[in-house]
Amino acid sequence: MSVTLMKTPAETAFACAFDAQGPLASVRKSAFQQFAETGLPHWRMEDWKWTDLRQIISKALPPAAGTHAGAKVIDAIVAAAPFAGVANGRLVFVDGQYDAGRSALPAGVEFATLADAGSDRLVAGSTDPIAALNLAFMSDGAVLTFKAGSNIDAPIELMFVTTGAAAASYATRNVIVLEEGASATVIETHIGGEGEYLHNAVTQIHVGENARLDRVKVQEEGLDGIHLSNAEVHLAASAHFKDFTLTMGGRATRQQGFLTFEGEGTESHVSGAYLLTGKQHCDTRLVIDHAVPHCTSRELFKCVMDEAARGVFQGKAIVRRDAQKTDGNQSSHALLLSDEAEFDAKPELEIYADDVVCGHGATSGDLDENHLFYLKARGIPEQTAKSMLIAAFAAEAFDDVESDAIREVLTGLAEGWLDRRKGA
Repeated sequence: MSVTLMKTPAETAFACAFDAQGPLASVRKSAFQQFAETGLPHWRMEDWKWTDLRQIISKALPPAAGTHAGAKVIDAIVAAAPFAGVANGRLVFVDGQYDAGRSALPAGVEFATLADAGSDRLVAGSTDPIAALNLAFMSDGAVLTFKAGSNIDAPIELMFVTTGAAAASYATRNVIVLEEGASATVIETHIGGEGEYLHNAVTQIHVGENARLDRVKVQEEGLDGIHLSNAEVHLAASAHFKDFTLTMGGRATRQQGFLTFEGEGTESHVSGAYLLTGKQHCDTRLVIDHAVPHCTSRELFKCVMDEAARGVFQGKAIVRRDAQKTDGNQSSHALLLSDEAEFDAKPELEIYADDVVCGHGATSGDLDENHLFYLKARGIPEQTAKSMLIAAFAAEAFDDVESDAIREVLTGLAEGWLDRRKGA
């Protein structure tokens, strides 16, 4: 017997606000119908058992129209962003809208806003209801194209600023395309101010033959914000893809990655780290689809939880019947700094081929007292020693980040996390 759930205030607000007008009307209408069939995901759905959005999004957060924040507020948030001295170019989006005055790109990168690009660059992607909700309400985003054979060495940053000036929801959507033989590094930064809000972000990635993309995402939303994200990745033959996500902000985070190997000889490395405290909640779901033979995938997540924080990692690898010679491995490791902290891991392997090498593993524990004693015995204060051990634990997940400058920023964020939350 199926159970019909009453609409939540948030679902009602979305339904009342939906308006399928304009050039993308048919795309938006189809997407909203897809979302309406299930509504907000909840604990009765297997993939959402640890993250019940019907409870987390407990009030109406209607889609926003522009920003209500002043220039000083926006400038202060942008100034605090971690990659100011690293990125060679930056595209800034404020409360879901492109901010041309704070944006600049180097030559050689083809850019259009989502509003200008049109529906031909949009791919339906996963059947996830949150991705469908994003497609229905998307306000703006970046469409970046790296032309065949181009090599953009310096990182390009996509910065999404949510001011929190109004209790509202924002939906942004990016499309990143690397044509054959192209090479690029893209940083995706999500930062927020005080106040309650919902940011729903989707990034569609297409890496062409013999192309290489290094993507780094830092999620540092405001502590009352909710961050929902989907990354939909398509990899052609002999492509190389490295993806790292650092999650530090937000009251609740649900991030999903759907990665499909579409050509042989392809390699991907997906890694991430959590630094969570208070009652923060972060749930990562990662689905790797080995649809063709001779591909390699690696997934590594290092998760730190303190106080009553909760982390979740759900990693699923699918090896199709013809995907022989697949080499895949995934692992998640948790560092629990308090008795109330919690970590849940759900590794899955779905294998239909017989000539493969695949494995998974998960561990959890607290700080090693011997290591802590060793550092304290050499005159290092206890809090500094803990910061060093936490940063060292998380650092393994940074190893696949190619850029030394980006790795230095990530290491600094990890080393300073304990001091910042203690108010030191």
